[in-house]
Amino acid sequence: QVQLVESGGGSVQAGGSLKLSCAASGYTTRPYYMGWFRQAPGKEREGVAAMDTGDTTIYYAGSVKGRFTISQDNAKNTLYLQMNSLKPEDTAMYYCAAAYMRYAPLVPHMYDYWGQGTQVTVSS
Repeated sequence: QVQLVESGGGSVQAGGSLKLSCAASGYTTRPYYMGWFRQAPGKEREGVAAMDTGDTTIYYAGSVKGRFTISQDNAKNTLYLQMNSLKPEDTAMYYCAAAYMRYAPLVPHMYDYWGQGTQVTVSS
């Protein structure tokens, strides 16, 4: 059973930075995609960034491109999301997820396993 545990959320002022981590365990075969998603109150969950764990192709939502960076440390089985120049509209619960289908890397329902989430709050 794949387990994903996020950490690193918190409260920052606009323009600040945070780095999220996602520790993965329990998988016998590496997922095709690992991704970060977010969900704000009253809104649908949306894809933020994803990585093909094989060829390391990276995908970003337009709203975060140039501000967020996804990376992985295979030795530690950990996925990261460096978030810079944070804006109040980035406020959401952030989730890490793993997909075993190589299709639509930023679409939430294509993912099979999810962490519990970590809250990010950006104040103006």
